[in-house]
Amino acid sequence: MTLFSTSREVTKMAEDSYEDAIAGLKKLLSEKNELEDTAAAKIRQLTAELEGADGKKSDPDEKIRSGFAHFKAEKYEKNPELFGQLAKGQSPKFLVFACSDSRVCPSHILNFQPGEAFVVRNIANMVPPYDQTKYSGVGAAVEYAVVHLKVENILVIGHSCCGGIKGLMSIPDDGSTKSDFIEEWVKICLTAKAKVKAEFCDLDHSEQCTKLEKEAVNVSLGNLLTYPFVREAVVKKNIALKGGHYDFENGSFELWNIDFKLTPSVAL
Repeated sequence: MTLFSTSREVTKMAEDSYEDAIAGLKKLLSEKNELEDTAAAKIRQLTAELEGADGKKSDPDEKIRSGFAHFKAEKYEKNPELFGQLAKGQSPKFLVFACSDSRVCPSHILNFQPGEAFVVRNIANMVPPYDQTKYSGVGAAVEYAVVHLKVENILVIGHSCCGGIKGLMSIPDDGSTKSDFIEEWVKICLTAKAKVKAEFCDLDHSEQCTKLEKEAVNVSLGNLLTYPFVREAVVKKNIALKGGHYDFENGSFELWNIDFKLTPSVAL
């Protein structure tokens, strides 16, 4: 059985009740021994998501409603002055590029309060070079933050165990890709990969990935200087470019500044 035909069966079962879907997925796993490894793994993932961590079906609507109720009671209603000011406009001091990884929310890591940081999240926290058509979404965010919001700092945060960085490291040297979007996106930092491969060829794969997590941040910081309005603000000392790396395995954060050349990092 192919992964494609398995996906059709899963889609049909998803239209039934949660209970029927879970039962069907488990039956499919027990009867279809010829399933490809990737298909079987996907079915097990879907089953776990349907059942929820406690063995019961999950209720995403309730999670959203209760989450907002908690925010409103504990944050919004207890800070009327703050949210009153935010209703009139925003003036964040930081533009932050962070990974979409669910484990590395910058507001939690750095304790940013509402209104303090204008945040862009994507795979592997990358900043592409200036391109009005290919990367217009990122360009629009950078332009709005720098030209209109007048942010004073741009921070790019890498992190440990980054899947996007691992994907970049695994791209074949011939440049061929296997995914629709991810590998093409992370190629933004191919120069970082080449540098790590050349300078740290004696390290194992895991250690090279850690080096690449940080070097990719440096490439993104360099790419920021290809945006005319960023470069002008940096030259005029109106904006500081900063790199960071969050190691959630060890609970540490590394911060460094850039002013056309990197300064020594400071571990926190």
